[in-house]
Amino acid sequence: MGRARYLFPFSMKFLIRVLTALLGIALSGAIAGGVTAGTAWYFLSPGLPSVEHMQDVPLQVPLRIYSRDARLIAQLGEYRRIPVSYADIPTVVVQAVLAAEDDRFFEHPGFDYEGLMRAASHLILTGSRTQGGSTITQQLARAYFLSPERTFVRKAKELLLALQIEQAFSKEEILALYLNKIFFGQRAYGIAAAAEVYFGKPLGELSIAEAATIAGIPKAPSLLNPVSDPVRAGERRAYVLRRMLELDFIDDEQYQQAMATPVESELHIPSAELDAPYIAEMVRAEMVARFGTDITSRGYRVTTTIDSRLQTSADRALRTALLEYDRRHGYRGAARADGSLPADDAGRQRLLDAYPVHPDLYPALVTSLHADNSATLFVHDIGQVTVPWTNLKWRRYVDDETVGPAQQSVTELLSAGDVVYLLRTASRGWLLAQLPVVQGALVVLDPLDGSTVALSGGYDFFASKFNRAVQAKRQPGSSFKPFVYSAALEHGFTPATIVNDAPVVFENTGTDADEWRPQNNTGQFYGPTRLREGLVKSLNLVTIRVLLRTGVAQAIRYISPFGLPDSAMPPNPTMALGSGEATPRDMAAAFAVFANGGYRVEPYLIERIEDAYGTVIFRAPARVVCASCAPRWFGPNEPQPEAVPAAYGETEAPDTVAPPVQTGPEIPAYLDAKEMIAHAQAWQPGALEAPEFMSEPARAPRIITAENAYLVYDMMRDVIRRGTGVRARALGRDDIAGKTGTSNDRRDAWFSGFNGQLVATAWVGFDQERSLGEREEGGRTALPMWLYFMADALHGTPEAALQRPPGIVTARISAETGMLASAGEPDSMFELFRESDLEALEAADLARAGRGQRSTPAGNENEIF
Repeated sequence: MGRARYLFPFSMKFLIRVLTALLGIALSGAIAGGVTAGTAWYFLSPGLPSVEHMQDVPLQVPLRIYSRDARLIAQLGEYRRIPVSYADIPTVVVQAVLAAEDDRFFEHPGFDYEGLMRAASHLILTGSRTQGGSTITQQLARAYFLSPERTFVRKAKELLLALQIEQAFSKEEILALYLNKIFFGQRAYGIAAAAEVYFGKPLGELSIAEAATIAGIPKAPSLLNPVSDPVRAGERRAYVLRRMLELDFIDDEQYQQAMATPVESELHIPSAELDAPYIAEMVRAEMVARFGTDITSRGYRVTTTIDSRLQTSADRALRTALLEYDRRHGYRGAARADGSLPADDAGRQRLLDAYPVHPDLYPALVTSLHADNSATLFVHDIGQVTVPWTNLKWRRYVDDETVGPAQQSVTELLSAGDVVYLLRTASRGWLLAQLPVVQGALVVLDPLDGSTVALSGGYDFFASKFNRAVQAKRQPGSSFKPFVYSAALEHGFTPATIVNDAPVVFENTGTDADEWRPQNNTGQFYGPTRLREGLVKSLNLVTIRVLLRTGVAQAIRYISPFGLPDSAMPPNPTMALGSGEATPRDMAAAFAVFANGGYRVEPYLIERIEDAYGTVIFRAPARVVCASCAPRWFGPNEPQPEAVPAAYGETEAPDTVAPPVQTGPEIPAYLDAKEMIAHAQAWQPGALEAPEFMSEPARAPRIITAENAYLVYDMMRDVIRRGTGVRARALGRDDIAGKTGTSNDRRDAWFSGFNGQLVATAWVGFDQERSLGEREEGGRTALPMWLYFMADALHGTPEAALQRPPGIVTARISAETGMLASAGEPDSMFELFRESDLEALEAADLARAGRGQRSTPAGNENEIF
């Protein structure tokens, strides 16, 4: 006891001294820490970026392109990111992220002193630095502003920035910024993109296991994502789930269920809902022209005018027409597989992986031939199929004009080890096929505003990115004739005017040849022919004489407002036969003038553009046809707008305008304010429903009279009823009109047709210009493409014929001479005239009768050639 009493005072003094020393050290450390922190702030803070504008820093979000009915056409860009707000992030995802990265996130001030102490202890004990100790706020600071280098200076800057971020934003805003910014591997940036890439679903549909998988990725995105390494991703998921259980975010049952869920290791690339690569490339090019080369990372959302149903129909119609042409011209032969023939399906699949897959065409390996002339093939991604001889036999291609003799045996056509393409059909099953060499284009516009509702630029974009719909300038051939006839109707012609279809020779026409002797397609001459019949039968010599009588210069001045390029109108007589050059879209836009009753509309593709925040930054300034606008916009004492500018030869009074559209009461009877507001938000009236909303700049300009447009439309209806476009009668409609076209040496085949709702132009030809072959003309080669499309597009829709203007009247004429005829006169028929033309003809006939002269053909006092 004595010894204990002796030692106790010494021990107390020693303890007090030790405690005092430790307190001094601690106080000195605190002072030193404060001085260090102050010094760090003094020296580092001037070079730190401002965090207040962090929300304004643009995220690299891909360009997304949609149809007008909100179907995804394409997503372009290196980064996959879908920005979301905190409210859009499910609780289970937030909990998984906190469990994985920072469970005290909502408690600490931006840095976690416990984590820092653990990191400091590790440094003292081991001498090495670790990544531990960084909160979500610090990681956000590093992701936005700092490099990933591991230095004390960078760590100090990170800490200071984290404190600033915590002062500038709420915890929810910080977490949303973090989850939108960070990298999750496989080009996925942001939590929503990760959900789409790894699980193919929206963020709100993630399960606990899926949320834990994604939450575990940011620690090492390239190593811990389930596609790169499912095993390590599973181990990391297990850690996150355990932490969620420890933090009471989930219960034991949920934990066990999530742990039992297999790790999904499939990559889900956002798939296009509408396959339209030519459209996507057109939009990309226009976006680059508007906003520069970084358009694929700025989050633009582009809504096009494309109708997804019509676009699908257009692609199918084009491919069907080209495959049919290709089948008529023979089989070019199979490719031969390199090396020995694989004995198992896995080897066959690998072999076929090297061959491109084209729309509707499947690569297939011939494995065996049979005595009944059938063949067994292994089809890529399908497996073994047996194709009967009836679906294999196909005459050999010799040249564009010739096919070989019919084969008698499958061995004349195929051998084991050949690689071919098969076409799957609904009615016949698998057919031997090949990728067509011939190409085509189809352009479909809304004639009331010029919007592009469908466009196909070739058989397969990935085989050839050349967009023939807008880039191929080709000779329109006879499809140009309606514009010549329209010009003639403004220069003294009527549909009954007689024109002599007889030989003619031209010298020095501006072409390569010294002499030009045009002929009709049939090689025959038909003598005196009414103007209508000249268009219906597509008679070249009639059209040339019509152009010469009109005047080439006058015709060019008249046709130019249709929007055709100068290259389509060479200043010589060959223009009558479409010897110039125009794209399919040019032709469709020009035919839209006839389809809408005489108004010029500009074709356009992009309806609107939104930025990454949903703000509309561009809306198409489309000019809309509004025939009922004039009576509302011009009072009874104000002059009506001229029908055609004087510069283009218009001398007649403007056409009669249809009476105003009858509308309902100005203010509908709403039940309450809520119903009124809901209607106001949803109501998007068009020009016909609310023409009073149409401003002057938004109205499409009239370039030809309504009477002229209707007369040409009616003559083109006869092209389909009994002329070169008679195949289109298969639609069983009376509202459609159109014109075939075939260029020199049958290098191009065209058909442009329309009703009041749609105008479509189909073109077929070779990229390296050459003849399509004997009998390959507009009516046989291009019209089927148009027909297949219109059959889908107009199915179930009511007739949409052009309204007959008040200035159009009917008169009886002689079918042979075109003269005005009396009732009961044999071989007479009815013809359409402008009222003013008919009155002039009747007056002239009366004058001649008084002088005892014989009547002349209607509208043809002077002989034409």
